[in-house]
Amino acid sequence: MQKVTGDISILAIESSCDETSASICLNGKILSNIIASQKVHEQYGGVVPELASRAHMQNIVPVTDTAIHEAGHRLEEMDAIAFTQSPGLIGSLLVGSQFAKSLALALNKPLIAVHHMQAHVLSNLIDDPKPSFPFLCLTVSGGHTQIVLCKSPLQMEVIGETIDDAAGEAFDKSAKLLGLPYPGGPLIDQYAKKGDSKRFPFPEPQIPGFNFSFSGVKTAILYFLQNAGKSYVFKEIFSSTEAERKSFIDDNLADICASIQARIVSILLNKLKKAAITTGVKNICLAGGVSANSGLRKAFKEMGEKQQWNTFIPAFEYCTDNAAMIAITAYYKYLEKDFSDLSVTANARAEW
Repeated sequence: MQKVTGDISILAIESSCDETSASICLNGKILSNIIASQKVHEQYGGVVPELASRAHMQNIVPVTDTAIHEAGHRLEEMDAIAFTQSPGLIGSLLVGSQFAKSLALALNKPLIAVHHMQAHVLSNLIDDPKPSFPFLCLTVSGGHTQIVLCKSPLQMEVIGETIDDAAGEAFDKSAKLLGLPYPGGPLIDQYAKKGDSKRFPFPEPQIPGFNFSFSGVKTAILYFLQNAGKSYVFKEIFSSTEAERKSFIDDNLADICASIQARIVSILLNKLKKAAITTGVKNICLAGGVSANSGLRKAFKEMGEKQQWNTFIPAFEYCTDNAAMIAITAYYKYLEKDFSDLSVTANARAEW
């Protein structure tokens, strides 16, 4: 493919957890976005870091080759190599970072390190319509829950975040308590569509400011299930047997899932509403793996209409971990010549 002078082609690598992904971006347009998921973790009820790292090593070359081929480019045509530097599982990050650094060195191309959460926010800039600045973004994933004020592609401020657990973790842990297989969050979403969200009113924490808390809700769900629906507090109050608990869950699964999902969503959106009113920002975005949840997406759009927001949600393929969001972030960093040298290292918990 003949390149036009002035074009910016970027190869991006994402390997923060258990998806190996590669993407090609040309002048801010995504040409390919290849993702290899790892099924091996399902039998363990969660991601096993060592197995994730080994799978990345097996997948990263074929995934990258496929992304380049689908985009109609050659590796030598890339103007920069980007990768996820942080946060994530350190072993997984190391596979992606070392691969990207090796390519950058071999091809003598600039290297661009990208923060995973910044990339989730900027996934809203991949497709049209795009939000104008400033905008607020509710970023919700298995490991993070944040409200981010974005003044430009590279100027962001976290104005609210969870003080304990993330919303995605609350979904997955609740699913585990219900006996649902991993990953359980999407299953709660499926069952919730058939249930009554007002049947079991789980408590909403009262946390000042824009911060979130989900540990209390998780505890209430735990005791509620242990007590076979008789109480939200102190499992010692009732002496439900294992058979009674299982029967209660089986008989009320859809309503329980709908009620759990409704409470987690209300916690998220009530804080977002507060942040929007306080800042006066009307362009409101959603991002992160949990933004694929249909209940959250529906409630987000409904609140946006009621509050007269301009709302934006990425396409489903850009909600979960993917290299396209790394590529679009790298594109804006390339425009600012924000490059890294080969001494840059992966970091499991780096701040923005």
